[in-house]
Amino acid sequence: MTKRKIEADDLYRLTSLTDPQWEKHSRKFAYVQTTISEEDNEYLSTIYVGSLDGKAKPFTFGKGRATTPRWSPDGTKLAFVSTRNEKAQIYVMAVDGGEAEQVTFCKNGARGPVWSPCGTKLIFSTALESEEDLKAGSKTEEKKKKPEPMVVEKLRYKSDAKGFLDKKNDHLAVLDLETKEITLLTHGDRDYGSPVWSPDGKQVAFVVNLEENPDEVLVTDVYVMDLESKEKKKVTHSNGFFSTITWSPDGAFLGFLGHEKEFQSATLTRVWVYQLETEVLHCLTENLDIEVGDVAIGDFHSGNVNPGLMWTEDSDGFYFLLSDQGGTGIYYGSLDGAMYPIHLPGEHVYAVSILTDSHEAIVGISSSTDPGELYYLDFRTQKREQLTHVNKAWKEEVEISAAEPISFKAPDGWDVHGWIMKPAGFEEGKKYPTILEVHGGPHAMYANTYFHEFQTLTSQGFVVLFTNPRGSHGYGQEFVDAVRGDYGGKDYIDVMSAMDYALETFDYIDEKNLGITGGSYGGFMTNWVVAHTDRFKAAVTQRSISNWLSFYGVSDIGYYFSEWEVKGNMEDKVDKLWDHSPIKYVANVNTPLLILHGEKDYRCPIEQAEQLFIALKKQGKTTKFVRFPDSNHELSRSGNPALRIHRLNHIKNWFVEYLEGAK
Repeated sequence: MTKRKIEADDLYRLTSLTDPQWEKHSRKFAYVQTTISEEDNEYLSTIYVGSLDGKAKPFTFGKGRATTPRWSPDGTKLAFVSTRNEKAQIYVMAVDGGEAEQVTFCKNGARGPVWSPCGTKLIFSTALESEEDLKAGSKTEEKKKKPEPMVVEKLRYKSDAKGFLDKKNDHLAVLDLETKEITLLTHGDRDYGSPVWSPDGKQVAFVVNLEENPDEVLVTDVYVMDLESKEKKKVTHSNGFFSTITWSPDGAFLGFLGHEKEFQSATLTRVWVYQLETEVLHCLTENLDIEVGDVAIGDFHSGNVNPGLMWTEDSDGFYFLLSDQGGTGIYYGSLDGAMYPIHLPGEHVYAVSILTDSHEAIVGISSSTDPGELYYLDFRTQKREQLTHVNKAWKEEVEISAAEPISFKAPDGWDVHGWIMKPAGFEEGKKYPTILEVHGGPHAMYANTYFHEFQTLTSQGFVVLFTNPRGSHGYGQEFVDAVRGDYGGKDYIDVMSAMDYALETFDYIDEKNLGITGGSYGGFMTNWVVAHTDRFKAAVTQRSISNWLSFYGVSDIGYYFSEWEVKGNMEDKVDKLWDHSPIKYVANVNTPLLILHGEKDYRCPIEQAEQLFIALKKQGKTTKFVRFPDSNHELSRSGNPALRIHRLNHIKNWFVEYLEGAK
């Protein structure tokens, strides 16, 4: 049977499985299954409950999104978040059936339920302006409210995730499921997150920045609060970023992930433990030159959850995710500092839930040819069984291109790693147009995972080449830090060396028909490349940076990211910012350039694209500007479904127009 080519709108036919949660009593597991309704142009998320025999059935029903399934300690109930009544609220439902009970009615919604050890309470997060927001708001009042000007007094007044920030902050509250009474745990003009109960239920830990000037002192600290006295103690030292807290089963240790900003935003995330009795904080992976957590770049799954440290029942060790050499896997660590890999395949482990008493796991695994399914793993026997087959029918219908790993040396001897994908219907002896992809971040990692954009391009007859240049995670601290202060320097050499290596190694690449594209930092690099070489016949820049001077003041992170990454500022290093700005060299651009940008992107605001487009157009260059309404920096991953399809088709069509040989 002849398989058909993948198209952009195959997104509507794919299913994403995320956030598995395994329950040790029944050995059943809950997870979130997400599809996209083409008719309604919206995401539909349903919670399923499955068992190891491969059977699974929906636990929630109806429209909207149901997410964050969390088992009660006795395994009889699931708490979850649902948008069935417009705002996201928390519901609780018995696993053996019945009606879901809505247990929060917060004015601004509720999220992140965490069961108390006794199973009678939930900690949750909600956005509050006042304590009254714990109750439902009046729709009549909201409709009558007149517009008011926004008064800005802080450096941080907007966020790509939230838009313009108002007087609301993220706070933590405890709900008593028996009395329905809600107790607010946190107060003030700060955002609290990552809550976790102590095993005895007497304390909670969370992260927050309580520094006097949080605009200038950029940290997140771990605190422990006594629930009776409400007194809180700081565990970390106001010198880094920490998150994803878990408590050891014996109550003796807190485990969390983070770093102390030794290399600012390029610092490797590490494993930390805090011993409550001695009040001693240890970094257990300071000698492990690997990024802890999943930093793989993709455009399919959204809503992935980092479980942090998954403690063994004896509290002597823990499991955790890590990213290394373009793969993500599972490591085991112990309190004495021993660290070793448990599961390191050439795949992307994007989700995991472990029964740490029996050393078994439910994992979500993706590869370049598989969008993702759930698997059972036994760490002791290395037994592996596939539990779901939600994308099987689609995979049997389409021709999927595999990513083949490559490695090469940059001119200065540094090792660089990447992949190449042949076009669908590849024929020996033919030459094909080739597109070089550059990832965002830059502190992220292309990985052994499914990428719908790449499959859409290979189906059109393009070779796709992608690599992890200096600045990428997955290759150690020196490698990830090498880009800071050198944007457009050695990273540019790495990107171009990837193209050189591919041309020397693969005779099926048409050297006269090369394209380049990337988003965010990859958009910056695309702009930089076309301003410094004419070897590419077409380029597409997405949600890009073109001018570091204006980025400094308009991005939600600009005033510190520019200093950390480019090592320039608006006081005495203005020239540094300008020298690394692609728009400075716009007169050199001869490559036809398509500019794609979301209108509500506050990470790389759309004025970056507007400047670039006008500068190119004024000089008579070949360019086109596509604006995506109501879209932020996450358009390609979790944005409006119809606009995601438009984006993919604009990229494809631009390269079809300007590169010869595409189908």
